[in-house]
Amino acid sequence: MRSAALRLVEQERFTQFVMVVVIINAITLGLETWPLAMENFGGFLLILDRIALSIFVVEIGLKLFAYRLRFFRSGWNVFDFVIVGIALIPSAGAFSVLRTMRILRALRLLSVVPQMRAVVGALLGAVPGMGAIVAVLLLVFYIAAVMATKLFAATFPAWFGSVPSSMYTLFQIMTLESWSMGIVRPVMDVHPWSWIFFVPFIIVTSFAVLNLFIALIVDSMQAMHAFEDQESANLKEQAAHSEREALMSEIKAMRAEIAQLKGLVEQRP
Repeated sequence: MRSAALRLVEQERFTQFVMVVVIINAITLGLETWPLAMENFGGFLLILDRIALSIFVVEIGLKLFAYRLRFFRSGWNVFDFVIVGIALIPSAGAFSVLRTMRILRALRLLSVVPQMRAVVGALLGAVPGMGAIVAVLLLVFYIAAVMATKLFAATFPAWFGSVPSSMYTLFQIMTLESWSMGIVRPVMDVHPWSWIFFVPFIIVTSFAVLNLFIALIVDSMQAMHAFEDQESANLKEQAAHSEREALMSEIKAMRAEIAQLKGLVEQRP
């Protein structure tokens, strides 16, 4: 039975079926926020939600039965287990807030869609390298915040009255959200030379440092693809080596049989 369960959960059709259920469940959970849909189809949507949850529980149960403790060696399996476990917590009383977390089941697409899994893997692989970039960005922010506080605190205390306020304002400028008409131009009306401070800050943070994050993630994805290609090549080489060994074994066996037949022929009078 365990072998049958293992074959079932590893089938591509089973994974595709789970993916379809996840998508349908995400749509029904979104429709539950629409009063008109709940008024006309509320009971049906709740039934679909329970069916989807039952399917997820059965899926996790099958994987636990098939893999046993090996189930928890995969981070994606643990992720699915936690998401389904949250959905099973009673959404009443102190846990009523967990009812809104049912939409987290849509995140299961990350574990069942290989392309999404690769993207998440690339992001996680880039995390160690992001530390240095974050440190550089924080250093730039701190230096710029101290300078902005000293330069503009007297005339714009709401934006630059303290270092934390300056850092928040500079963060808004970095995101390019109303940075010109909302902040920089009013400051330039009082300090016409202030563009000398803001323009280099935007260039350094928005166009240089943040692009390093993108480059790091792209590099991580390329490294992951190269690793996967290398693994695929190794598997093909191992398969070809096994075939060659099997072929050589068959040739040796045929030679032995031919030699035996030849000996029998020579022994005849």
